Parts: sequence; structure tokens; C-alpha cells
Amino acid sequence: MEENVYALRGATTVEHDSPAEIDEAVRELMDTLYKENGISDADAAFILFSQTRDLRTRNAAAACRRSGFGTLTPLFCVQEADIAGGLPFAIRVMILVNHKKEREARMAYLRDAASLRPEYMKKENQ
Repeated sequence: MEENVYALRGATTVEHDSPAEIDEAVRELMDTLYKENGISDADAAFILFSQTRDLRTRNAAAACRRSGFGTLTPLFCVQEADIAGGLPFAIRVMILVNHKKEREARMAYLRDAASLRPEYMKKENQ
């Protein structure tokens, strides 16, 4: 197969604004996206995070580096627009990938963020 440029998306949430919870949630999200898509840092051109305004104790890009992901990749984190009724304590990610795409890209919406994109929820028997 030839290489493709494509984007992977995902999101997760934490229960509290704490560095440890943010670190764990970002690690879980990145681990899921990398494993489900068979990629590594060498395949990622850049990784863009956003986080809601209520998350102030840790930058998601810094949490990504602390987790061992993104060591070869430019990372950036922005604050999401503060929209009334938006999902609180949320972290989103978009990874631009240049990789031999062997199957349909798999997105990851974990924890309470699964409500954002129910079509990407894992099936129990998959």
C-alpha cells in the first residue's frame, strides 16, 4: 500500500482538574489511538490537542510528552471555545499521520467523551 496522509481524532475526559488525572487520560487516549491504528511517533507529522477551560493544572501536550508519546513529533495545545452546554473536563486530539493505511482509520472517544461521537464507541464483542 502507498502512504497516506490522514487525521486521527479522539477525545477523553477527566473527573477532576488534576495533573495525575490529565496525565492518565492522555496516556490512555494516545495508547488507544496508536494501538488501534498500528502507528508510532515516527508516523505522526504533528499532534494537536485542545482542552476545555476548566482544565488548568496540566497542558495536554505536556501530558502527552510525560506519557512517552510524541517524543519525535511537534505538539501543540489550545483552549477550546467556551460553548454553553459543552462537555466539561474534556481533552481532544487530532493527529496528522503519514503512514501506510492498512485499514479504515479508527477514532477513539473514551470515558464521557464517548457521548460526543457514539458512532465510534467500541462494540462489546469486537
